[in-house]
Amino acid sequence: MGALRLGARQASMVWLEPHRVHAGGRDHALSGPVATESLVAVLASALGDQPLGPTHWVVDDPWLPCLLLRDIVEVPSGAEARDGFFKWRFGQSLALEAPQVVQSLPLGENAWLLAGMDEATRESWLQASITLGRPIRSLLPRWLWLYNRIAATRETPGMLLSLCPAGADAYTGTLAAWGRNLVLLRQWTDPATPAEWNEERVLPSAAYLQRESRHPHELLVWGAPHWPGSPVPVQLLPAGIPVQEAL
Repeated sequence: MGALRLGARQASMVWLEPHRVHAGGRDHALSGPVATESLVAVLASALGDQPLGPTHWVVDDPWLPCLLLRDIVEVPSGAEARDGFFKWRFGQSLALEAPQVVQSLPLGENAWLLAGMDEATRESWLQASITLGRPIRSLLPRWLWLYNRIAATRETPGMLLSLCPAGADAYTGTLAAWGRNLVLLRQWTDPATPAEWNEERVLPSAAYLQRESRHPHELLVWGAPHWPGSPVPVQLLPAGIPVQEAL
C-alpha cells in the first residue's frame, strides 16, 4: 500500500471523510465519527454492490497528515537511514507521539513531501479492507488527490483549498500552493468560517508566496458551496469530482 502512489484506473474507490463514505458513485451519510469497530460494517454497506478486488482510498486530510520539506540539501544514504531520518523529521515537526508509518516522495529542487499515519490506524484499515475482500492498493489524503488531478496541470502559480465541513458553515482542511511544483502546504484541524479562512489563512499565505516571487493567480476551492470575495480570484470546484473517474 502506497500513501503517495496513484494506481492505474481503479476498479473501486472509497472516499472516506468524517461526515460520509463515498463509493460506487453514491454518498453514504455518517452521523458521527467512524469508530474502528464499526468501520467494516460501514464500508460493507457502501461497497456492497462494488466488485471484489483492490480499492483506492481517498481520506480526510487529518487522517493522513502531510509535511512539505524544502531546502533539504542532503539526506542520509541507504533506504533504512533515509526512512529513519524522514520519520524523525515528520514526528518532530508535527509533535506526534504515537508510532507513525511515514512515506516520502522527492519533488525536485531539494524538496520532499512526507505523508504519515499512526501505525494502529493503518493496521485497522488494512485489516478492514482485507476482511471485506477489497485490499487497499493506494491511500491518499484528499488534498493530494485533488492536487494531482487539478492543480498539477496549471501553468501559473495558484492555491488549492481542500475542505471538510465541520458544522455551522465552518471547515477544516488544507491549503496547498504551487509554482512549478508544490511550494507551500499548510493544514488545519481547527474549524474556521470561509471569512476566517480568507483573513487568517489564505491572505497570509498569499503574502508569503508573493515574497517568494510566486504570487498566486487563482484560488481553487473544493468542499464549500460558496466563498467570499478575495484579492486572489476564486474558483469553486464542482462537488462531483469524486465520481468523474470510471470506477
